Amino acid sequence: MTNLGDTSMNHVLSTPELVAIFAGLLLIAAATKGVADRFRLPFTVALVLVGIGLKELGEIGPSALSFLADIRVAPELILYVFLPTLVFESAYNMDSRLLRRNLAPVLTLAIPGLIVSTGLIGVLVWAATPLDLPAALLLGAILSATDPVAVISLFKQMGAPKRLTILVEGESLFNDATALVAAKILVGVVAVGYFSWDAAASGVGEFFRVFLGGIAVGWLAGFAVGWVLGRVRTSPQLEISLTTVLAYGSFLLAEHWLHVSGVMAVVAAGVVLGGWGRAKISPSVVGYMDHFWEHMAFVANVLIFLLVGLSVDVPALWATLPYLPWVILAMLLSRAALVYGLMPLVGRLPGSQPVGMPYQTVMFWGGLRGAIALAIVLSLPAFPNAELFMPLTTGAVLFTLLAQGLTIEKLMHRLGLDRPPLADRLALLERDLAAQELTLERTPDLLRGGQFAQHIAARLERKCRQNSAHIRHALADLRQKEMGRHEESMLLYLRAFSEEQAYYQRLYNNGHLSEGAYRELLAVLLLQIDAIRYQGRFEHVRSNHFNRLLEHGLFRLIDRLDWGWLAGFGERLRTRRIVRNYEEVLAHYQGNGWVLASLDRMATDEGIPAEVVEEVRGRYRHWNELARTQLDGVSAQFPEFVSAMQERLSQRIALLAVQEATEAQVGRGLLPPGIGEAQMADVSRRLEDLRTPERARLRVNPAELLGKVPFFRQLSSADFSEITPLLKRRSVTEHEAIVSQGEAGDALYLIARGVVRVLRSDDGEEHALGTLLAGDFFGEQALLHDEPRNATCRAVTPCVLYQLQRDDFAELRRRWPAIEAAVTSTDQARRAEA
Repeated sequence: MTNLGDTSMNHVLSTPELVAIFAGLLLIAAATKGVADRFRLPFTVALVLVGIGLKELGEIGPSALSFLADIRVAPELILYVFLPTLVFESAYNMDSRLLRRNLAPVLTLAIPGLIVSTGLIGVLVWAATPLDLPAALLLGAILSATDPVAVISLFKQMGAPKRLTILVEGESLFNDATALVAAKILVGVVAVGYFSWDAAASGVGEFFRVFLGGIAVGWLAGFAVGWVLGRVRTSPQLEISLTTVLAYGSFLLAEHWLHVSGVMAVVAAGVVLGGWGRAKISPSVVGYMDHFWEHMAFVANVLIFLLVGLSVDVPALWATLPYLPWVILAMLLSRAALVYGLMPLVGRLPGSQPVGMPYQTVMFWGGLRGAIALAIVLSLPAFPNAELFMPLTTGAVLFTLLAQGLTIEKLMHRLGLDRPPLADRLALLERDLAAQELTLERTPDLLRGGQFAQHIAARLERKCRQNSAHIRHALADLRQKEMGRHEESMLLYLRAFSEEQAYYQRLYNNGHLSEGAYRELLAVLLLQIDAIRYQGRFEHVRSNHFNRLLEHGLFRLIDRLDWGWLAGFGERLRTRRIVRNYEEVLAHYQGNGWVLASLDRMATDEGIPAEVVEEVRGRYRHWNELARTQLDGVSAQFPEFVSAMQERLSQRIALLAVQEATEAQVGRGLLPPGIGEAQMADVSRRLEDLRTPERARLRVNPAELLGKVPFFRQLSSADFSEITPLLKRRSVTEHEAIVSQGEAGDALYLIARGVVRVLRSDDGEEHALGTLLAGDFFGEQALLHDEPRNATCRAVTPCVLYQLQRDDFAELRRRWPAIEAAVTSTDQARRAEA
C-alpha cells in the first residue's frame, strides 16, 4: 500500500518516488485542464473522474501501474499541507466589505445552520442505517461541510453576482471550521458510546472556545504580519514569504499548539490581510502576490481532487448501495431545510438584506461536498460500523460533484443568474466595437511594403465593417429596450466612479496618498460602484461612520483617564486623524477635478445624452466646490502644515521623474543596469522617507496663542514664559465634541487654530448659540461657578486647542488681576446672552 503523507503505513515512499508521483499527478492535471476547457466541463469534476479512472487502471492494467490502486491519502496531508493554502487564498481574495455586509446569513448557515444540518442528517441516517445515533450525528457533521470549489470557479467564469459568490464561498470557509470542531466533539461522544445533555452542554462550550479562539489567533497574526508588511517596501520575495508564513504559521499555532480552530485562524488572517492589510503590500508586489496564491491554490486543488478520485473504493461503494440513497436524501433534505428555512428569517433581521429565492436555490444546489469531509473520515479512530463511513462519505461527495456540479450551470441559466448586469453587457459590446475599429485602423499596416495580399486585407476590412454594424445595432437595441434616463445616468456615474478609483490608485502607488486615506476613500467608492452595478442606484453610506464613532469614543475615554503617557498617545492619534482628513479632502478635490476634465470623453465613448452629462457634471462640480471650501478652511487655519504638504508633494514629483527617466535610459541601453538599479534604489529610499505626511507643522507656539487672547495681551514676555508651561496642547478632529452639555468641567480651553460651534440642547432639540475662532476661549463658566457645562462645544473644522486645568486657572486669576477682570467680564456677558 502506497501512502502519501503517512510514515506509519506499510510502504513509505522514497523521496524520488514521492517527487515522481506528484510531478505525474500535476502533469495529468494539466492535461485534464486542457480537455475540461476544450469541452467546457467543470475542472474539479473532471479531476475526480480521472482519479477514479487511474485507480481502475492500476487494478486492471500493467503491474507497473499497480501502485495507483494502492495510493492512500493521510488526513494530515490535506489538513496541514493543502487546507491552509486553499483557505488562505479564498479568504485573502474575498471582498471583506461584502463579507461584512452579508455576515448575518453567512454565519447563520455556518454555525447554527451546520448544527441543525448535523441533527437532521443524523436522525434520518440513524433511522435508515445500522449506525447508532452518536455515529449518525458524526456522519451528519462530516457531510454538512460544504466545499464549493467547482461552483465558485463556475461563478467566476459566468460573471455571477458578487453577493451570491460571497454567500456561497463565505459559508464554505466558516462551516469548514465548524464541521471540523463539531466532528472532534462527536468523536468523543462516539467513543463513550452514548449521548447525554451534560456532554451536549460541554460540547457547546468547547465549540465556542475553539471557534472564537481560532478567530482571535488569526486576527492577531494577520495584524502583526500586516504591520511588518507596511515597513517592507518593494521586496516580492520577502512579502510573499511573510504571507506564506502567515497562512501556515497561524494554522499550526492555533491547531497544534493552542488547540483551537486552525481553519478559523487562517480564515481570520486571510480576511484581515486581504482587507485592511492589502494596502500594506507594495503596489509593485500585488500582482506577484495574486499570481503566487492563485497558483498555490491551483496545485492544492488539483492534487486534492485527483487524490479524492484515487481514494474511491468502488466495491465498498457498491456494498453500501442500500444505505447510500438514504444518506444522499438526508443530506439534500437537511440542506433544503437549512437554506429555505433559515434564510427568510435572517432577511427579516434589522439591517440585513433579504436573500431572494433564486439565490437560495443556487445556494441549496451548489452546496457541494469535497476534501474536508474525506479528510475528517480518514482521521477517524476505530469504532463499531466505522467501515461504513468511508464509502458512504465518498458516495455522497461523488453525488454532489457529478449530479450537482454538472447541473449547476444549467440551473443558473434557468434562473437568469448567468446574465451580466446591464453596465457589464454594455461594456462588453463597447469593447467588441472598439476592437473592430482598432482592427480597421491597423489593416493598412499589413499592406505597407507590398508583401500582404490585397484581397485578404479587403476581406478583413469588409468583415470588420459588418461586425461593427451588427454591434452598433445591438448597442442601439440595448439602449432602446433597457435604458432610460435613470439607467443612462447610473451608467455615467459608474464610469465616473471607476475613473475616480483609478485616479486614487495612481496617487497611492506614487506615494502621494497615505494608506489610511486611500483605504477610506476607496471603501465608500467601491460600495457605490457595487450598488450601481448590481442594484442600479446609489448606496446611502456614511464614510466609515462606525469607525469615526469608535475613534471619538476612544478620544473621550483618554481625556477622562487623563494619564500622562496616554494623553500623549491620544494627541498623536488626533493629529494623525487631522492629517488624514486633509489628505482625503485633497484627494477628493483632485479626483473630482480629474473626472470633470474626463467627463466629456466618457460621455462621448458611452453615447450619453447631453442632459444626463450636465446632471452628472453639476453634481461633481458641487462635490468639487465642497472639497475646495474645506481645503481653503484648512489652509487658513494651518498654513504651515499645508505648505509643508505641498513641499513634500513637489519633492516626490521630482524624484518620481528621476526614477522614470532612469528606467527609460536603462531600457534603451544608455545606462548600465547595475548603475541604473543603484540609482533607482537610492531614489526609492528618498521617496519612502517622503511618504509619511508632515505632522509637526500642526503644532502652534503657545506664546503665539497667548498674544491672540484678549486678557493675555497686556502681559510681558516674562509672564508668558511662566504661563506657557501650564498649557496642555490638544488637537481635535472635525465634528468632535470638545465639551458636552451636562458634564462636569475641570478645564478652560483656548483656541489656537480652528472653528468651534457652541450648541445647547433644549427638550431634545439642539440650537447654535455662537461660533468661536482662534484667540477665543470657552469653558470658564463651569470653573467660575462650579457647575456642570451649560453647552456643548463642537469642532467645526480640525482644531488645535490649549487646555488650562482648574487649579492652574485659579492660580492665574490670583496672580494677575487683569486676567481675573477680563474673564469675569466675558463670563457676565455670555451669561446675559444665554
